[in-house]
Amino acid sequence: MTNRIDTKFEQLAAEGRGALVAYFMAGDPDLETSLALLKAMPEAGADIIELGMPFTDPMADGPAIQKAGNRALRAGQTMQKTFDMVRSFRQGNDTTPIVLMGYYNPIYSRGVETWISEARAAGVDGMIIVDLPAEEDAELCIPAVEAGLAFIRLVAPTTSEARLATVLNNTSGFVYYVSVTGITGGRTAGEDELKPALARLRAHTDLPLAVGFGIKTPKDAASAARLADASVVGTSIVARLAECLGKDDRPKPGVDVTKEVTALVAELAAGVRGARKS
Repeated sequence: MTNRIDTKFEQLAAEGRGALVAYFMAGDPDLETSLALLKAMPEAGADIIELGMPFTDPMADGPAIQKAGNRALRAGQTMQKTFDMVRSFRQGNDTTPIVLMGYYNPIYSRGVETWISEARAAGVDGMIIVDLPAEEDAELCIPAVEAGLAFIRLVAPTTSEARLATVLNNTSGFVYYVSVTGITGGRTAGEDELKPALARLRAHTDLPLAVGFGIKTPKDAASAARLADASVVGTSIVARLAECLGKDDRPKPGVDVTKEVTALVAELAAGVRGARKS
């Protein structure tokens, strides 16, 4: 079943360039600001948007994204409000893919069937659920894929050959290659590390490959986009947003959060779009 993610990667392949996948946390620092940022992302150059689902125990996230989730929760962000954000976004944009990223607990609490139905109705295209292993595909992955939602999996440098077959079995949309071991926002992998790692993945799948974790600067994003189908940037975007806030989690006087954050997204997008020209 083709969705916006498949269409986007087909379009970019025809253009001969990679995608910028931009991550930020839904509801950070508040619903109004977050929604404005979501709507501004595509024009700034984001090809695919990863929207974080705030959760109280984000085990794979680095400090910047953990703080973003806490700010969102303090501001009252809920799963319903996250779906409402996507629904509002879809009123003006029916082409940019949106992937929800987070943890299984909020989905389980809402009910898998209910969550999938609401996600589809809102205009969500896929999900990345970092704490649900392939052995539990019947729990969420298979029902989601059958409903038309892409189920995107993380693959790490430590993933063995034997494990890859299991991990990729029901994966769809794209494969998210965690380029370094550890949490988000860590060190950046060089092209000498990425080349063999991506070659190994391409031997196992025809899905687009996205490189994330440690991609911080336009140069990093360009480097990954030269070798992969997409560069995923999250921590630096979330950190730029945090720089705009005062101690009360509100925007500093005279600071336009959307303008500041999208300026960084535009720089990252320029890096990705020029990557294969250099």
